[in-house]
Amino acid sequence: MEPPIYVRSLTEAEQQALQTALRSADAFPLRRAQILLASARGLSPKPIAQQVGCSVQTVRNVIHAFEKAGLDCLKPQSNRPKSASPQLDEAKCQRLKHLLHQSPRTFGKDTSLWTLALAAQVAHEQGLTEQVVSLETLRRALLRLQVNWQRAKHWITSPDPQYALKKSGDSA
Repeated sequence: MEPPIYVRSLTEAEQQALQTALRSADAFPLRRAQILLASARGLSPKPIAQQVGCSVQTVRNVIHAFEKAGLDCLKPQSNRPKSASPQLDEAKCQRLKHLLHQSPRTFGKDTSLWTLALAAQVAHEQGLTEQVVSLETLRRALLRLQVNWQRAKHWITSPDPQYALKKSGDSA
């Protein structure tokens, strides 16, 4: 069992900022202020967790965040992994752009129109990606390249030799 931890002594400015956060309409700073003020009053994490309605580990995390960042811990931070990097970096994006300037038939596909799914499959087959990436990953890579991607349009035409004449409405 871990020993109870407490927040360090609060300065007057920190005390005021936490009191102000108690009146916040946003639940994130409100709950964090409640936890920090309760810890400053000498409560250990377990009773604080019961009082606020969260886990003991959440209370510990808030106290550690306050020790590390001060009042900045009242603002929500990104929960995106810090180690995440795009699967298609700048060099791979340029290779993808070059790939899309060719016909899919060049890669043995039976269509002449690129779709995002087909582009993801060909990118994987060409060794551009380790696995077939999601359509969203590909779409974001194209956005970074400032490529205007539009869905291919299929047009229906008739084998009737009089089709163009009938379509224009000039038939008498």
